[in-house]
Amino acid sequence: MDTGTRWAIAAVFVWLGMVLAISFVEAPLKFRAPGVTLRIGLGIGRLVFRALNVFEYVFAVVIAAALFTHETPTALNVALCGAVGALLTQTIVVRPLLSRRTSAVLEGDEGRRSKAHFAYVGLEVVKVAALVWTGVLLID
Repeated sequence: MDTGTRWAIAAVFVWLGMVLAISFVEAPLKFRAPGVTLRIGLGIGRLVFRALNVFEYVFAVVIAAALFTHETPTALNVALCGAVGALLTQTIVVRPLLSRRTSAVLEGDEGRRSKAHFAYVGLEVVKVAALVWTGVLLID
């Protein structure tokens, strides 16, 4: 196994770990902490997910750069494109909807809950599956 593949594997699994830890552990738990109101939780979430998305793009670039000179199988390309496609959809389509909702809540409008959260979580599940698939294919 060459150095580029090792870098790609490391980036895939660190990316996967960050998504699992933040999206499926930190995000739901913060609202259960004593004293964390909806406004505080959403404010924290906005910062955390913005930072996570930046790191996710960095990992995607690292993986692409590490594999740039390799002839990769179609399945690997599909898996990686699935993860990157989910990330792009989250940041270009869904996150702006969530950001508007968060801004409204931070300004005092409690209103209805956003259905965009379901889309974001669904895309997180797709991304997790795609990253697992990518990592397994890289190790194989």
